[in-house]
Amino acid sequence: MIRLNGNNIDIGSFPDGTMLIKQDIPKEDKITIEWFYENDRETLAVMYLAEHLKAHGCDNVHLYMPYIPNARQDRVKTNEDVFTLKYFANLINSLGFGTVTVLDPHSSVSEALINNIIIEKPVKYIERAIEKIREAEGEIPSMFYPDEGAGKRYSGMISLPYAFGIKKRDWKTGQILGLDVAGDIDSIAGKNILIVDDICSRGGTFYHSAKKLRELGARNIYLHITHCENSIFDGEVLTSGLIKKVFTTNSILTGEHEMIEKVEL
Repeated sequence: MIRLNGNNIDIGSFPDGTMLIKQDIPKEDKITIEWFYENDRETLAVMYLAEHLKAHGCDNVHLYMPYIPNARQDRVKTNEDVFTLKYFANLINSLGFGTVTVLDPHSSVSEALINNIIIEKPVKYIERAIEKIREAEGEIPSMFYPDEGAGKRYSGMISLPYAFGIKKRDWKTGQILGLDVAGDIDSIAGKNILIVDDICSRGGTFYHSAKKLRELGARNIYLHITHCENSIFDGEVLTSGLIKKVFTTNSILTGEHEMIEKVEL
């Protein structure tokens, strides 16, 4: 979904499938393109729209892009790996936005590659989830981060006891086989737990995290994900019975589920 100063942009097609966009020039001095990523076709639409605005003399154009497309491809290991994040960032930079505002980027590589970037931390959304759990359970939950990187990132934002996971993988397939737990393990048994991370696809990491937490005596387990892909509906997070509720934003999630509570950005 793409909006221009709060108004939805209608992206049509010519008979050959190429894009058809009609857009008046806003009268406001500051123009903001809001992009809630759904597919790669929108990348071209953002480019066309930005170029259209520049062609009509608009020089104060900003991009609000809470989720960074291609964020996972933030490194290359072989000559066969296409560095899509870098090339995507090159495209965004070429459009000359005054600022590019993102929410909870997946890695520091994204931050380094995008010019004029403004990074929003997800603190208020995590704190909202904590308060919702306190209201439901009568106490503040302990925190769990699925890996050490997430632990370092979020423990600096949220001052609550926490433990973190150490994933066990099959490095040939990338499949998660399970995980060990480190940190404040005493904060798990008999406690409600909030798992926090930035991106969820099918949710295998969170399924294994919840499974381990339950083995360690956790009571109700909740999950907060800043960017939740629609592929969560294909995994075990919502069907295993291990996780009570998922908190997320509408940065990329378009589907609905009774277990998912979504904040509109």
